[in-house]
Amino acid sequence: MDIRTRQGLLSALIGKVGKRMDTLLIPLELLSCISRSEFPDKKAYIRWQKRQLNMLEEGLINHPAVGFSESGRKASELRNLLTKIEESESLPASTGEIQRTECLRYLREVAIPLAERPARGDLTGEVCHWADGYHLNVRLYEKLLLSVFDVLDEGKLTEEVEEILELLKSTWRILGVTETIHYTCYAWVLFRQFVITSEQGLLQHAIEQLKKIPLKEQRGPQERLHLKSLLSRVEREEGVREFTFLQSFLSPIKRWVDKQLGDYHQHFTEHSALLEDILAVSMLSWRLLREEPEMKGLQHVTDRDQIETYISQSIKIAFTRTLQEVEAQADLTNEHPLALLAEQTKKLLKKDATIFMPILSQRHPLATVVSASLLHKLYGNKLKPFADGVEHLTEDVVSVFPAADSLEQHVLELIFSSCEAATAEVYLRKLILYKIETISGTLVLRWVNAQLGRIKDWVERAIQQEHWEQISPQQRHGSSIVEVYRIVEETVDQFFDLKVPMRLGELNSLFRGVDNAFQDYAKKVVEKLASKEDLIPPVPVLTRYKKEVGIKAFVKKELMDPRLPDMRRSTEINVPTTPTLCVQLNTLYYAISHLNKLEDSIWERWSIKGPQDKSIKRFIDENPKSSIQKETFDGSRKDINAAIDRICEFAGTKIIFWDLREAFIDNLYKPNVSQSRMEVLIEPLDMALNQLCGIIVDPLRDRVVTGLLQASLDGFLRVILDGGPSRLFFSSDAKLLEEDLEVLKEFFISGGDGLPRGVVENQVARVRQVVKLHSYETRELIEDLKSASELEMQGRKSRLGGDTKTLLRILCHRSDSEASQFLKKQFKIPKSAS
Repeated sequence: MDIRTRQGLLSALIGKVGKRMDTLLIPLELLSCISRSEFPDKKAYIRWQKRQLNMLEEGLINHPAVGFSESGRKASELRNLLTKIEESESLPASTGEIQRTECLRYLREVAIPLAERPARGDLTGEVCHWADGYHLNVRLYEKLLLSVFDVLDEGKLTEEVEEILELLKSTWRILGVTETIHYTCYAWVLFRQFVITSEQGLLQHAIEQLKKIPLKEQRGPQERLHLKSLLSRVEREEGVREFTFLQSFLSPIKRWVDKQLGDYHQHFTEHSALLEDILAVSMLSWRLLREEPEMKGLQHVTDRDQIETYISQSIKIAFTRTLQEVEAQADLTNEHPLALLAEQTKKLLKKDATIFMPILSQRHPLATVVSASLLHKLYGNKLKPFADGVEHLTEDVVSVFPAADSLEQHVLELIFSSCEAATAEVYLRKLILYKIETISGTLVLRWVNAQLGRIKDWVERAIQQEHWEQISPQQRHGSSIVEVYRIVEETVDQFFDLKVPMRLGELNSLFRGVDNAFQDYAKKVVEKLASKEDLIPPVPVLTRYKKEVGIKAFVKKELMDPRLPDMRRSTEINVPTTPTLCVQLNTLYYAISHLNKLEDSIWERWSIKGPQDKSIKRFIDENPKSSIQKETFDGSRKDINAAIDRICEFAGTKIIFWDLREAFIDNLYKPNVSQSRMEVLIEPLDMALNQLCGIIVDPLRDRVVTGLLQASLDGFLRVILDGGPSRLFFSSDAKLLEEDLEVLKEFFISGGDGLPRGVVENQVARVRQVVKLHSYETRELIEDLKSASELEMQGRKSRLGGDTKTLLRILCHRSDSEASQFLKKQFKIPKSAS
């Protein structure tokens, strides 16, 4: 307060001891007491006088609490007086001074009654003061509150802030300030200073003041009436709008924070802690504003609603900004814009979840869900036209789909991790999923089918070019299977190089195709292989000794033997060599032994590919399919094993009935058992066995040798049951036959180096029973044959354990008149010609 003002006030109080200060028209008293001579120059005096006149105009005319009773007359008079006082400075000194003095006197007469009107400063009607208008008082109080800031640092409060605030309380009665008005004005002053200086400490002080502003129900009735009367008007194009006291202060605050929070990604990236305070200002302001009369239609808007609005606005703005950045970046790179957009959107979502959601979730538990769902939708709108138009696995598809699927998976994981399972399920059901797996799955299936057709053609070509020669002594398989595996593995590599999302259905299709390829391979290996029956010479017609006549009583009708005559067999039947058969077996073993490795590799790579979280998948999969079992190549294993078994059986039959036919089938036990024993066959059998074992891989050795054992036993049975008219056996030969069978058995056991004894014993058992039948006397065989037919019809065996077919053949080869007569009488079998 300068010296002139102090002296002016002292002069004004002379003779007014005991009177109330708040009835003094201070500007009027100063104008009356302070002369022009007290100023250094005329301009300074005019400026000072103008301020005093403006104060009088504001307090008495523009913003009085109680208006003039005579409509506008006194207001007009006062304005004229103020104008004349101002004009007096431009008149000659004597004239100007007279006009100024007269105007001041008349002004005092008009203004004093106005200054003594009861006002509502303390809501009691006892306080009277000349300047009691709301707008001026509040503006004055606002100016007074600015003194709380440090002069040297406007972003901080002065150390004497508490003393200043206590001092300012003394003005409350004069200016009509209540606690609500004080806290509101102080909050506004602090908040505005925060906006100017960006000092967060001021914002926190403002929050403290906002919290102190009482709600409507917490205010007294007189204060409510007082606040209700405090209105301000704003002229706009659409007309004049009135604001209540709280609206006039809090609405600008709310608009500012709404603008900031409506793009929180831009404004709070580096100041997440500030976001929490700004949110508090928004929520506190809204809590007070929605009680105002004009806000009745918005009272249902909750804090959560506001948070969702902020999220929606900021996410949309941030996404648009990201889209613009991607469009600019896409021109500089070869990557598809949608792929870039998915990556940047995922980064935006991660940033949102990491920086902002922990704060927003304090006021809205599902803020993360709202944010993630909206970003999912925004990107989906951009993705849909592209996804609807794809037909093939192009580079763009391979670029866009994985990025889009990765974004969607991240969205689903965020939703699922940020709330309870039941709530997550509700929100997941609301999402319009991209269905990348379904779309890309269709494209992958088309690709897989094309590749499988290529594999099929390659299998055909590989088999046609195969010569069935071992690659090397160490690699005893054919080259075709190596080529087939190469093309299959190449296809599998290409399948997993397709970075697009896939379902198990696509993997299943690949498995089925590869499985079919190996099945086709196995079938093509053996499709040109002759039937083993074609290697076995036709069974001689049953006769008694001396004459070849067919059995007509026993066989109801003759069947034409479709097999070729012996003389044409060697040229028209495909009989591969033993080494060829061994290479084929080794090749098939290579095929089946590598299936496990291929299968494990596919499953391992599938697991690395990153399948969806099962708990999430359960909620979003509309048509869940049963999972694929790991036994995916069972068809191949079955067919390859069947092919191996067939070649093993064929190889054994070939050696016995083709390679060793003359020594074994044609000449064994001719002219009789004692003169042609099994020992003569051991050497050629050993040579054949060595040839087999020299080429065949160790894991198949027992299987192929077992095939040779079975064929040897079949050949042995052929000799003793269907050896033709030139072979005759006596019951005494049974012992020799048993010895020969034992020789054959021990040959295959080979002192423990061959087949397991148990395996050989099981195979020999069926032959040993037939040999035993040879030991019985003719009478016993005849009696057994007579009863065998009837017992077989009852499902029972004969006493000797033989069937009719076996017993008949033993009798046909028995050199015995009793047997010959029986066969002639019962079966009309004539004697042989020899």
